[in-house]
Amino acid sequence: MWRKWKEKLAVLGPGMLVAATGVGAGDLATASFSGSQLGTRVLWAVIAGAFLKFVMNEGLMRWQLATGTTLIEGLVVRFGPLVMAVFLPYLLFWSFFVGLALMSACGVTVHALVPLFDDPDRGKILWAIVQSLLGLGLVWWGGYRWFERVMGACTAIMFFTVLSTAAVFWPGTSKVLSGLVPRLELLDGEALRWTVALIGGIGGTVTVLSYGYWIREEGRDRPEHLSTCRLDLFSAYLMTALFGMAMVIIGTTVDTSGTGSTLLMQLAERLEERLGEVGRVLFLLGAWAAVFTSLLGVWQAVPYLFADVCAQWNRRRRSHAVSEAASDTRSPVDTGALPYRAYLLAIALVPMLGLWYSFKEVQRWYSTVGAWFLPMLALALLVLNSRESWIGSRFRNRWTTNGILVLTLLFFSFIAWRQWGE
Repeated sequence: MWRKWKEKLAVLGPGMLVAATGVGAGDLATASFSGSQLGTRVLWAVIAGAFLKFVMNEGLMRWQLATGTTLIEGLVVRFGPLVMAVFLPYLLFWSFFVGLALMSACGVTVHALVPLFDDPDRGKILWAIVQSLLGLGLVWWGGYRWFERVMGACTAIMFFTVLSTAAVFWPGTSKVLSGLVPRLELLDGEALRWTVALIGGIGGTVTVLSYGYWIREEGRDRPEHLSTCRLDLFSAYLMTALFGMAMVIIGTTVDTSGTGSTLLMQLAERLEERLGEVGRVLFLLGAWAAVFTSLLGVWQAVPYLFADVCAQWNRRRRSHAVSEAASDTRSPVDTGALPYRAYLLAIALVPMLGLWYSFKEVQRWYSTVGAWFLPMLALALLVLNSRESWIGSRFRNRWTTNGILVLTLLFFSFIAWRQWGE
C-alpha cells in the first residue's frame, strides 16, 4: 500500500518544486495585503492567477516533450542569436534583483525568529548572507536529489503552517465561497490595483521555465509523458492557489499599510494573541519555509537557464545542425560544468552587494523586473506552439489555448506597464 502511494507521489516531484519556488516573499506580502484591503472578495483572483501560470507552463512543457528541445533552444533555433542577445541581459538583471529580494526576505524572517541584534537592518543583513550561503552549499554539494528532499521537507512545513493558520482565522464557508465569484466592484480604483497585483504575483515569473529542466532530471523527455506532466502541473498550481487563498484569508485579520516585512510581523503578533508564543513561532517558521524554498529553488534552477544559453551559443559557434542540436538536449544540464557552477556562485554572492537597500525598495524592483517576463513568455508560446510544422498536430495550441494566451499577453503587458510607471 505504501509503495503504491509513494509511486503516485513521485509523479508530483517537479510540480512540487514549481509550487515551492513560485511561492515566495512577494506572494506572502501581496496576498496578505490584498486580503487586508479587500477581504475574501478577492479570492477568485488567486485562482485566476494560478490558472494563467498553469496554461503557460503547460505550453512550455508541451513544446519540450514534442520537440525534445527546451524553450530557449527552440527560440534560438527558430529566430537566431537575437533571442540570446535579448534574454541574457534580462536574465542577468532579473537574477540580481530576485536574488537580492529573496536574501532580504529570508533575512527579515529569520531575524524575527532569532533577533541577534537590536538593529533589524543588521539582523536582516547577517541572516540574509547566512541563508544565501546555506542555499549555495545545498545546491553545490547536494545535487538534484538532496535539493528535492530539502524542498519537500520545507514545503510540508510551509503548507501545514499556512493552511493551519488560515483554519484558525477561518471567516466562514459562505464568505469563502462568495469570494470565489468575480466582483465588478473590484475592477475600479485601488481595488483594481490590488486585484491585478494578486493575479500577477501568484506562481512566479522566470522560474516557470525551471519545470522543463526538472522533468529532464526525472527522465520525462518523451511525448508519452504528456499526461503525467499535466497531472503534475495541475497539482502544482492547485497547491499554489490553496496557499494564495490561505494568505488572503490570514490577511483579512490585519489592518495595515506597512511594508511586507511589517505585515509578517503583525500577522505573527495576531497569532500570538490567539494561540500564544507557539502560534507566533510556528507562523514565522512557515513564512521562513516559504521564502527559503523560493531562494533554494532559484539558486538551483536559474543556473540551468544560463547554462542552456551558453550551450546554444557554443552550438551556433560550431555551426551544428538543428537536428544534431535537438538530439543532444534530451539529457539534463550538467550541473557540474563551469557555466552552471559559475552562475550559481554569482546569483548566491553578487546580490549581497545590495543588502543595504531597504526591503520595500528591493521588493518594488523585484516585482517590476519580473513583470516584464510573462508577456514575453506568452508571446513565445503563441508563436512556437501554433505552428503544426514545428510541434506537430497533437501538441499544437488549440484555439482555446491561443485565446487564453492572447488574454495573458495583454493582461501581463498591462501589469508590466503599470509597474514601470510606478
